[in-house]
Amino acid sequence: MEKPNMSYIQSMSGGDNAFEQKLITIIKAEFPEEKKVYYNNLKAKNYKLTAENVHKLKHKISILGLEKSYETAVAFENNLLEGSTTLQDEFESILRIMTNYLQQL
Repeated sequence: MEKPNMSYIQSMSGGDNAFEQKLITIIKAEFPEEKKVYYNNLKAKNYKLTAENVHKLKHKISILGLEKSYETAVAFENNLLEGSTTLQDEFESILRIMTNYLQQL
């Protein structure tokens, strides 16, 4: 499984540490809430809203440099729109990896 990293954030910042910290602070604030809403909508079997949650989360996946995980998220989002939860376990594994990484920052 690939590991989150700061490569994309660093390339966007051009070496501006204040910008990097601001972006990380925003991600750390938004991610837990977005993850919570995802789980609530999934539990309610509202797959259209769950797909919207995955859509939002996949941007954070990309920002954290998880290219293969981003592709998994895209496929899972499409599955949800078709009423299927195929790739749910893989996606939730990505969420756990991101959670652990953000807690260490």
